[in-house]
Amino acid sequence: MIVIILLVFVLVFYLYGTRTFSYWKKKGVKHDPPLPFVGNNLKHFIQRASMCMMATEAYNKYPEEKVVGFYRGTRPELVVRDPVLFKRILITDFHHFYSRGFNPHKTVIEPLMKNLFFADGDLWRLIRQRFTPAFSSSKLKGMFPIITDRAEKLQLLAEDIAKKDFYDVRELMARYTTDFIGVCGFGIDMDTLSDENSQFRWLGKRIFQRTLRDGINGALKFIFPDLCKHLRFIAPEVENAIVNLVTAIMKERNYKPGGKNDFIDLILELKQQGTIKGESIEHRKPDGTSELVELEISDLIIIAQVFVFFGAGFETSSTASSYTLHQLAFNPDCQEKVQIEISLSKTRRQINLRCR
Repeated sequence: MIVIILLVFVLVFYLYGTRTFSYWKKKGVKHDPPLPFVGNNLKHFIQRASMCMMATEAYNKYPEEKVVGFYRGTRPELVVRDPVLFKRILITDFHHFYSRGFNPHKTVIEPLMKNLFFADGDLWRLIRQRFTPAFSSSKLKGMFPIITDRAEKLQLLAEDIAKKDFYDVRELMARYTTDFIGVCGFGIDMDTLSDENSQFRWLGKRIFQRTLRDGINGALKFIFPDLCKHLRFIAPEVENAIVNLVTAIMKERNYKPGGKNDFIDLILELKQQGTIKGESIEHRKPDGTSELVELEISDLIIIAQVFVFFGAGFETSSTASSYTLHQLAFNPDCQEKVQIEISLSKTRRQINLRCR
């Protein structure tokens, strides 16, 4: 009797884990055979490949197809290969494809995921509507002197590093970008260039360091989105550190712009404009027009934007700059061209300054 119960349980469990796997087959879309519960996403769940790597693999495997089926857990997804379809999805029919798919559950979203990069639907649209001005060219130009100041410190440090036989340039550039992102974002001199063990450098590393806990939570949230909706993608220590840091800064400034021209100042300026109102892309009236929706800019919404500004800002810049330095080191001819261009640019700038 016990054996029969176990067999029934295993069968039900298997059927539950494969319940959606006929979706692409019925629609005639080619795809790799999915595995129970994990679908085609096993390598991503066990942290052997990124989400982008999985999509690229599916894209390249079927060169003759316009679209390729994929299962992230038990959720069907589509890898699009046809440029005409790209245009329709991103422009013509965007109101049907606004969901970005980063959040497995539609309503329960962890606080730090409510940022411009990860948000979906109306939340994304309203945040984008209000926060896009914070990334205007004029605002970013205002931060340029801060970046220049950090670059001068980096130059002094590089003179000492040049005397060594080897050095981890990837780590150096991460410390450099963390330093200027800290000032541009938080208005804090993080001094990560001088202090290799800075708390902020630890925070930057931890954001992108995937532990066993992170991998399990991420997999469970996609495989069992309703059952595991309260699990967090972002580690508690990261969330607590960011929340405490930004909250302390906002309290210090009395929740008003402090004249530092950093990212938190820009967001506090936007918060003073009040509730965000706009047209919904998720809900429509019976006549087909969009409903009006609104969003109150809470402290957690602000913290989520600062979180993604910090994480995305330092990581992308450090990766690009360290790779550039790597290529220049192995291509002296290109390095010489760059040096000449920089010298010419500095000369022209000095001439322009004299003429003013």
